[in-house]
Amino acid sequence: MFEILGRFFKFCDKENRNKFYGSILVGILNSLFMAFRIAAIAVMMSGLIQTVSEGKAFEKSTIFISLAIMCVSLFGAVITKKNMTMWQTEGGYRTCTKKRIEIAEHLRYLPMGYFNANSLGQITSVTTNTMELLSDIATRAVMMVMQGLLDSALIIVMILFFDWRIGIVALSGFVLFEFVNIFMRLAVRKISAEKIEADTVQIEKILEYIQGISEVKAYNLVGNQRKKLNSVIDRAIKGFIAMEMVCIPIAAIQSLVAKLSGVAIMLASIYFYLGGTMLLSNCAVMMICSFMLFGALEAGGNYSALLRSIDIAVSKAKAILDLPTMDIEAKGNENALRKNKSLDIQADDITFYYDKKKIIDGISLKIPSKTTTAIVGPSGSGKTTLCHLLSRFWDVNSGKVTLGGKDVRDYSMDELMSNFSFVFQNVYLFHDTIANNIRFGEPDAPMEKVIAAAKKACCHDFISALPNGYDTVIGEGGASLSGGEKQRISIARAIMKDAPIIILDEATANVDPENECDLMKAIGELTKQKTVIMIAHRLNTVRNADQILVVDNGKIVELGKHDELVALGGLYARFIASRKQAVSWKL
Repeated sequence: MFEILGRFFKFCDKENRNKFYGSILVGILNSLFMAFRIAAIAVMMSGLIQTVSEGKAFEKSTIFISLAIMCVSLFGAVITKKNMTMWQTEGGYRTCTKKRIEIAEHLRYLPMGYFNANSLGQITSVTTNTMELLSDIATRAVMMVMQGLLDSALIIVMILFFDWRIGIVALSGFVLFEFVNIFMRLAVRKISAEKIEADTVQIEKILEYIQGISEVKAYNLVGNQRKKLNSVIDRAIKGFIAMEMVCIPIAAIQSLVAKLSGVAIMLASIYFYLGGTMLLSNCAVMMICSFMLFGALEAGGNYSALLRSIDIAVSKAKAILDLPTMDIEAKGNENALRKNKSLDIQADDITFYYDKKKIIDGISLKIPSKTTTAIVGPSGSGKTTLCHLLSRFWDVNSGKVTLGGKDVRDYSMDELMSNFSFVFQNVYLFHDTIANNIRFGEPDAPMEKVIAAAKKACCHDFISALPNGYDTVIGEGGASLSGGEKQRISIARAIMKDAPIIILDEATANVDPENECDLMKAIGELTKQKTVIMIAHRLNTVRNADQILVVDNGKIVELGKHDELVALGGLYARFIASRKQAVSWKL
C-alpha cells in the first residue's frame, strides 16, 4: 500500500506533492481532534458511573469539561478536515491537469513513427480515462485510505493509553484487517490491468467506428461493425463486473474482520471488568472505542482496492512520459539559424527504416535557399518520408541532414520548426473560429493581420460570405468546409507563420478545377522569396521547379529540370506522358 502511495506521490509534481504531504500532516491533526471524542466520553462516563455506583453528587463541571473537550474536537476536526480535503482535491485535479499538458508537450517531441505504431485510441485513453481516473478516484482513495489508517492508529494509541491489554486486542485486529486488505489488492492486480486494457480497446474501437462511419455506411457494414463495437463494450462491462465480483467477497470478509475486532474489544473489556481488573468507566469507553475503530478501518479499507487501479493508471501515464524523445536541445549557438543568412538544405547519404523496412536508401541532395524543388515518384516511393526527414519529423538512421551547414539535430526543435511551414494534402482544422484557425501559430495576432493573410490566400471572400465571417466556428477537422476552402485556410495559416521554408505535400491533389486557380494564387503568395519543397503530381505544379527529384524505392533515380528529364525518356518522361494522356481524356 505504502509503495503504491509513494509512486503516486512521486508521480505528482513538487507543488502538488507538497499539498498531499501537507494534507497528511493536517490529517494527523484531524485524527487527533477526532480522538478527543474518546476523552470527552471518558470524562462523562466516569462522572455518570461514579454518581450511580458510589452515590456521589453529579458535578456540573463534568458536563462543561466534557462539552469543552467535545467542542475542541468538533471545531478542530471541521477546520482540519476542510483544509485536508481542499489540499488533497487541489493536488489531485491539478496534478492531472499538469500531466495532461506534460503528455501533450512530450508527444510533440516524439518521432512520428510512434504515432504510426500506437493508435489514437491508446493515447486518447491515457489522456482521458486514465487521467480522469487519477483526478477523481485517486484523490478520493488516497484521502480515505490515508485518513482511515491515521484514525485507526490514533484510536489504538488512545486505547493503549487507557488499557494496554485492550490495545493489544485492537492492534491484533488492525493487523488482521490489513492482512485481508493486502490479499484484496493482490487479488485485483490482474483484473485491474485487464479492466484498464478493456477501456483502452473500447475507446480505440469507438474512435475507429466514428471516424470510419462513411465507409461503414457505404459498404453496408453497419451491423458487422456494430457487432465488433458491442463486443468491446461488453468486454469493458465484464471488466467492471469482474472487478466487483473479486472485491465484494473479500470486502465482506474485511468488514467482518473489522466488526469482529470490535466484538473482541467489547468481550475483552467485559471480561477484564468482571475480573475486577478494569474500571466500569473504562469498560464503557472501550466499548464505544470498538465501534469507532471498526468504523475507521472500514472507511479506509473500502477504497484500498482502488489503489491497484491507481498504480496501473500512473504506470500507463509514465510509460508515455518515459518514451525517449528526439534530442530537442540546441548544441552550440541556440540562435544559429537566426544569424545564418543561408538556409541551404543538404542531405548526405541518408537512410531511414520504419521498423525493419528500409524506406529511404542512401539519398544525397542539395536544395539551395530560395529555390523550388519538386519531388515526384510512384505511390509508396518515399516522397513524404523524405520531406519528414528534411524537416526532422523523424531522425535519419544514418547519414545526416543539414540546414545552413549545420546538422538539423544540433538545433533546438522549436528553433528548427520555426523555419518550416507545412501545407498537407489532408488539412486538419480545429473546432474553433476561422480566425483562430488562421492565427494558430500566432495566437495573439491582431485581426488586421489575419485578414491580410486570408486575402493573400484567396479565402477572404468566402469567409466574409459566411454568417459570422471570421468568427464562424467550424466543425472539428473542418468538416463544414470544402476541400479547397480548407486548403486555402491552411495556406493562410502558413502565410501568418511566414517561415523561410515551405513544404507542400500534395497540396492541390484533391482540389476541384474551380478552386485550383485560387489555390495556385494562394500558393504563389505563400512561396514568394521562400525555399519551396513540393510533392506533386500535376504537370503545371512541377514543370517550373528549379530542380525535380524523381524518387523510386527510396532512391533518387533522376534529378534535373523538366526539359532535361523529359529528354532522358525515363521514369519522369513516362510520368509526364501519363499525365498528358489523363488530361486529354474527355467525356
